[in-house]
Amino acid sequence: MMNAATTGLAAGMALGFAGYFGGFWAFLLVLVLGAVGLTIGLVVQGDLDLHRRRQR
Repeated sequence: MMNAATTGLAAGMALGFAGYFGGFWAFLLVLVLGAVGLTIGLVVQGDLDLHRRRQR
């Protein structure tokens, strides 16, 4: 299991490679898709309850 520091390092490296090789739009695409993937992962894992947040 990866801890938060390792996950952050991997995400930073992915964004760096995308920015260097793909330019600004590739950087943004990787950033947005990473945020979507993080949200889905947190929901599946049970750490984020969107239903409770929606009722507010």
